[in-house]
Amino acid sequence: MRIKFLGTHNAESRSTRLVSFVIDEQLAIEAGSLTSELTFAEQTKIKWILISHGHYDHITTIPTLAFNNIKHLTRIYSTPGTLEVISGLIDGVVYPEFTSEDSYLGKATIELIPIEPYVTQLINGYEITAIPVNHPLHAVGFEIVSAEGSRLFYSGDTGCGLNKVWERVSPQILIIDVTFPNRFRNIAEDADHLCPEMLMEELISFKRIKGYFPKVITIHMSPQLEEEIAEEVAEVASKLEISITVSHEGQEINPWNNDPSKYNASIE
Repeated sequence: MRIKFLGTHNAESRSTRLVSFVIDEQLAIEAGSLTSELTFAEQTKIKWILISHGHYDHITTIPTLAFNNIKHLTRIYSTPGTLEVISGLIDGVVYPEFTSEDSYLGKATIELIPIEPYVTQLINGYEITAIPVNHPLHAVGFEIVSAEGSRLFYSGDTGCGLNKVWERVSPQILIIDVTFPNRFRNIAEDADHLCPEMLMEELISFKRIKGYFPKVITIHMSPQLEEEIAEEVAEVASKLEISITVSHEGQEINPWNNDPSKYNASIE
């Protein structure tokens, strides 16, 4: 399971992009920067997209990806409420109805597929399970399990209090929201996001429930506060004596080195 981070921030600029990453070149998670960070050739490889919730920074490049890839069908998976938001974005007014055969293309180029929380679906060989998290618009995270046994959990945007999530997932890799520095904890709590000290609390909870620490990768940082957040994340890693990586645009990783069993042994 190879991961390429396209966008890792919550605000867009010349040097920062909205959240998206791609697994094994074909499965995209979030659509914040699918077209700005992928070549046309790379875009044609995207066949499946998971969307955690309907906020703008997670869905914004769905129409542009559809424009660029009219020769094949792109399947978008999310909860019914989120798919309703996406339908409003491609309603034939601002953008064409890419889901309809009555569009100017004469065929559908996007298929919206509902998924229910806690119900595992098989998507291109991956077992995908949506797990509700603490964020508006009925947001979910995704547990993704490859055919080889690699296990990843992506939190999407989330606030604290993830005990019920930890009871249901067993990831080797945890990709998790850390949006604000500690001095803005009150804002993070109000907006249902995390700061580094809240992350530490959630990881301690994870260890208590699961008996191990996963390898952690943070995402969704506020760009203007990035240096402060990164320093505080490093402090959390030091206190817990674990690996925490702050993701960045263009980063490509294979945390399992093609052998999930070796990683399992290292965390047990």
